[in-house]
Amino acid sequence: MYVLVALGFAFLLNMLGIFNFAHGAIYMVGGYVGFVFIAVFGLNWWVGLLLAVLILALWGLFQANFFFRPFVGDFNRILMGCVAITIIFQTGVNVLAGSQYLALPPFIRGMLNIGPVQVSYERILTFVIGFLLLGATIWFVHRTKWGKQMQAISQDLEGAALQGISVPRILALASAVGCGLATIGGCLLGSYASLEPFMGDTMMVKVLILAILAGAGSISGILYTGLILGVLDSVLPVYLPGTTTSLSANAITAAIVVVLILIRPKGLFGHGGWS
Repeated sequence: MYVLVALGFAFLLNMLGIFNFAHGAIYMVGGYVGFVFIAVFGLNWWVGLLLAVLILALWGLFQANFFFRPFVGDFNRILMGCVAITIIFQTGVNVLAGSQYLALPPFIRGMLNIGPVQVSYERILTFVIGFLLLGATIWFVHRTKWGKQMQAISQDLEGAALQGISVPRILALASAVGCGLATIGGCLLGSYASLEPFMGDTMMVKVLILAILAGAGSISGILYTGLILGVLDSVLPVYLPGTTTSLSANAITAAIVVVLILIRPKGLFGHGGWS
């Protein structure tokens, strides 16, 4: 789940240095849009997911043209625009859907038993989807014309523009892909966990930690850091006593990340280029 959401965030961060702080809210809205298609309208799970991805990808195009493109290089204005988007999305969902927890119907049922350990097929399939999308993203960046243009923009924005690369078009593409990936993550989480209007805030913290830990320019590094963060969040609560184990686990995870960043300021896999 962390890998899916962080991929979309890393697209804009690595290409133009844009911190899309509204990414968590987009992830949340994507889950709710999927809920409307699947649970309310009764569409097939995968058809509803596809429609949700298309709708949020269109939002990504709109966001790129009206919130990012006019302010490329202006961190403060982009930050304020993202904060405004987040507040509008959270308030809108809270008003329309209420603050109660909702859940999508499971997209696959059953449990895999490995000795004393039980793992739901949903979690296994989520891992497979994340792994495949990561591989597709790496292939897209390195093997397609658009991906190579993204690499050129990330290395030298003005130089890429002088070579005839349409920066606004590539920015819009990256934003649409990022929103689509976040939507997939939101729908999958809404199936085996729950949906609520402020769930994007928690995920956004995780994504920021993951992106910093992976390092600038590393797309493939997101897989490894996502697995590290996921294992810490899954294992630590098992061994921590008390009723606030999740909070304690988050604190310990953050402390571990701080220590790693002190040792590796550029992140575990950061090197300035795309890989």
